Amino acid sequence: MLGELWSFQGRYRTLHLTWFAFFLTFVVWFNLAPLATTVQADFGLSVPQIRTLAICNVALTVPARILIGMLLDKFGPRITYSTLLVYAAIPCLMFAAAQDFNHLVIARLLLSIVGAGFVIGIRMVAEWFPPKEIGLAEGIYGGWGNFGSAFSALTLVIVAGWLSFSGGADIGGVVLNWRGAIALTGIIAAVYGVIYFFSVSDTPPGKTYQKPAKTAGLEVTSMKDFWGLLGMNVPFAVILVVLAWRLQKVKFLDAGGYTIALLLVLAWFIFQTWGIIRTNRDLISGAKSYPKEDRYDFKQVAVLELTYIVNFGSELAVVSMLPTFFETTFALPKATAGILASAFAFVNLVARPGGGLLSDRLGSRKNTMGFLTMGLGIGYLVMSLIKPGTFTGSAGIAVAVVLTMACSFFVQAGEGATFAMVPLVKRRVTGQIAGMVGAYGNVGAVAYLTIYSLLPLWMGDGSKDPSPAIVAASNSAFFQVLGIAGLIVGFLCYFFLREPKGSFAEEHEGEAALAQV
Repeated sequence: MLGELWSFQGRYRTLHLTWFAFFLTFVVWFNLAPLATTVQADFGLSVPQIRTLAICNVALTVPARILIGMLLDKFGPRITYSTLLVYAAIPCLMFAAAQDFNHLVIARLLLSIVGAGFVIGIRMVAEWFPPKEIGLAEGIYGGWGNFGSAFSALTLVIVAGWLSFSGGADIGGVVLNWRGAIALTGIIAAVYGVIYFFSVSDTPPGKTYQKPAKTAGLEVTSMKDFWGLLGMNVPFAVILVVLAWRLQKVKFLDAGGYTIALLLVLAWFIFQTWGIIRTNRDLISGAKSYPKEDRYDFKQVAVLELTYIVNFGSELAVVSMLPTFFETTFALPKATAGILASAFAFVNLVARPGGGLLSDRLGSRKNTMGFLTMGLGIGYLVMSLIKPGTFTGSAGIAVAVVLTMACSFFVQAGEGATFAMVPLVKRRVTGQIAGMVGAYGNVGAVAYLTIYSLLPLWMGDGSKDPSPAIVAASNSAFFQVLGIAGLIVGFLCYFFLREPKGSFAEEHEGEAALAQV
């Protein structure tokens, strides 16, 4: 596969076009992080307010990934991806035109939907590549697409400077047109959405796109799994309640708005639950039973959801705070801090494909998953040692960056290993499984970012602007939280995760039988 990767023909052409679609969604999704301190200064936002925007940036991605998974299984990845890319221009232009904090929050909430794009490519790549190569193919898709966050960190401050001829925010004598830079990312995504629609197909020639009979909720194959699915849907509602509470705390929502938000979350949870019941009605009533060869264990999905909390969820949280972390820890200029912070996501170019390749080659996708998740936990605990004064001078900064990149390898290789397994759980509902696992990544991100936003208040004297010492201590504690969570889930992988059927087969589930017929 590696030798044919650059041919840009057949399935490799589809792979390249699809990872670039994902890349653009991440450029859009993370276009705030490198410009966050500029936006904060331009609007006079407090630390809790700017950190709330970071939470909003991943909030609606939770329900969006579930809905996108359903639409994906029903309509196919070509239409779904193209539509999402065109949509991306709307919230980008809204954010660029914002005049106050409330406008920023609304635009960022709408923009968080763009983060659901990742799920779409998982199904597209799975349709074009066999199980024995699925880890590397999905790793390339995820890793190279994920680089969009690093690209934003590397370039958007520079782009905002280039666009300063038409005006911008004057912060410390440096003029940055952050509005123009953010609007430009959305426009580019929309143009590519049209190109993508006319350049790809859902499946290779002669292959049928398999759809579930119903897409209102995930299909399960036993009553035990039905109850497990209902239980694993509860955190989606809980994390949206946390978001509503956070918005109320920063006074975006008044008492009435907070009540309405809670009612909307309740309505969403009821909608989800009813969809699951509708899809599995025959199973619940006993009118349908699944033969052994058609069953799958939902516990596999549940464990993969937890792995994605600790790897992708932590990546989203860390990428959102890392530019500011380097800027304040080492007293660096914004552009320099953004470049150094991009090292975390830069590793995606090799780490996520590397995790997929390890999953393909080591003979056990389960053990690979456990090893990488444990490594992630240790990596974050090491990163908690990066504090002001601990690493000094250019050499100290270089050591900090190396530690960051080492931790990032395990984080993103773990992501690659997760989605080397997702397409192999149950093929006809791959979109919905990918949506649920992906959504759990955002559950983790919202939870982690909420903890990150509250740690300075918990550890300080309660003031809105904590001292630099308190901020540094809270950053260290934040990395410790990430590390402990990673170690716990790593143990769960070893004890509860199972090897998928046909992990290294030549054909996907159902294809070999179809060929024989």
